[in-house]
Amino acid sequence: MMEYLIPILIVILVAIVLILVFRRKHNAIISDLDQQKLQIQHKPILEEMTKVKQLNMNGQTEEMFERWRNLWNEVMDHDIPEVDSLLFDAEEFVDKMRFGKASQTEQLIKERLHTAEQKMNSILEELHNLIGSEEKNRIEMEQINEQYRAARKNVLAHQYSFGEALPALEQELESFQPEMNEYNELTAKGNYMSAREVVMRLREKGDQLFPKLHDIPTLFSEVSTKIPATLHELRTGKNEMESQGYFLDHLELTPKLEGIEAELVTLKEEIAKLSVGPVKRRVEEIKDELETVYDVLEKEVKARAYVDQQHLVIAEKLDDTKKQTLAAQEEANYIKQSYHLTDEQLSVPVKCLEKLTAAESKMTWVQTRLSEETSAYSSIEEELRSLEQVIGEQDEIQSEFHNKLKNLRIDENSSRAKIVELKRTLHVTERSLHKANLPGVPEEIDVRFEEAEENIFVVEQNLQEVPLNMATVDANMKKAEGAVQEAVAKAEEMLENALLVERIIQYGNRYRTTNTAVNVKLLEAEHAFRQKRYTKALEEAGIAVEQAEPGALKKIQKMMKEQQWNH
Repeated sequence: MMEYLIPILIVILVAIVLILVFRRKHNAIISDLDQQKLQIQHKPILEEMTKVKQLNMNGQTEEMFERWRNLWNEVMDHDIPEVDSLLFDAEEFVDKMRFGKASQTEQLIKERLHTAEQKMNSILEELHNLIGSEEKNRIEMEQINEQYRAARKNVLAHQYSFGEALPALEQELESFQPEMNEYNELTAKGNYMSAREVVMRLREKGDQLFPKLHDIPTLFSEVSTKIPATLHELRTGKNEMESQGYFLDHLELTPKLEGIEAELVTLKEEIAKLSVGPVKRRVEEIKDELETVYDVLEKEVKARAYVDQQHLVIAEKLDDTKKQTLAAQEEANYIKQSYHLTDEQLSVPVKCLEKLTAAESKMTWVQTRLSEETSAYSSIEEELRSLEQVIGEQDEIQSEFHNKLKNLRIDENSSRAKIVELKRTLHVTERSLHKANLPGVPEEIDVRFEEAEENIFVVEQNLQEVPLNMATVDANMKKAEGAVQEAVAKAEEMLENALLVERIIQYGNRYRTTNTAVNVKLLEAEHAFRQKRYTKALEEAGIAVEQAEPGALKKIQKMMKEQQWNH
């Protein structure tokens, strides 16, 4: 019996739990739906409709007000009571645990509430639009009226400044009046929405017209007075410059100025038609074009000043540079008898002369154009500046070449002096070796000295050649200097080692009688020393004193340095 009782109890318990869960869920839904109903009921429809009563309750406003009131009554008298009845049914279904019917009823309530809310929202939206339209209309019409009165006053007070555009402006301003009257009539009849459309048309028309009242006098002044005055000034300036010898045909100023002058007539006609935008853009373009003409004429004036001041100077510089280059060529031909010059070096003055000859042709062209007055000064200036650059470059090249030739003798003397110095260095080092009273000089040192002497001999032979090749001398001089430095370094290193060996042996003598191993090593060091193996002798002597007294080698080296410093 217990086997069946427990499952039955579990099923009953689960059923009770599910019933409680479903009941709680549906009660929450019904409560939310009731809150939504209250929110719809409390929408401020009546308060907003009261604001409408302050407007003219005629025409559209009266019709809309009646429709809103009927729609609101429909919601409050039909839709809301129906929702209340459905909410009551849903609660009963939940109490009776008919959850399926409860869900169907809840869905139906949602649909009814959605419909009611849409009606209420549409009323509020239309109310706000109407009230907002009335307020916007009033504010914007005040602005439009103020702009209109200012425009009328401006046109009346400054009729002359508007020129041929005056009739069209007056006609445009007159066209405002009928629409203003229409607005007043619609507003008086309560047709605020229709009045809104009129306001928007007036505002658009004003946005297009009122700025033109500011632009037209300026444009009329530009095309009637300022630009013609500029054209006259440019013509006068052009004529004066041509009378002073300026060549301006390439600028084609006459047809350009005449074209602008003819275009001004068309621009006036466009202003008379109130076509302000395109005219305004074209006027700015014309002003830029005329400014460019001023710049071009100014450029010609500056170019003439440069040409007048510089063309003779540049011609003289060209002549001087050519003379210097010819002199450098002659000097090279003379010097090559004594010094070897490469083909590349000999070609330097030749190439310079070619460039300078071409520059002379251009200079002849410039002088011809100046005498004939058939070229613009700006083009002549460009040619002169180009010539000036070429001359400067060739002058720098030939000056550098001349300095190289002059330095050949200096380099030769310097090489001869170096040979003397290298020989002296070898001689001094050899004397130091002989004065050291050593058993002899190792063969390695002798070989290095012989190599150094051979390298010096090669340089001496090079210096005897005619023509003298300084490139070969310099290359072999570097080898000789290296060989001498290496030989001297090896000799000094050998002398230092030999002296150090002597000092170490003297220092180690104190341990000979008491330390047989030290005595043996020192004997080996003395034997290597007599055989001119100074490096080996240093190694053996160093081992000997370090065995007897660790650190003795560094101590001896320090003592020697102090003695050398004091000496």
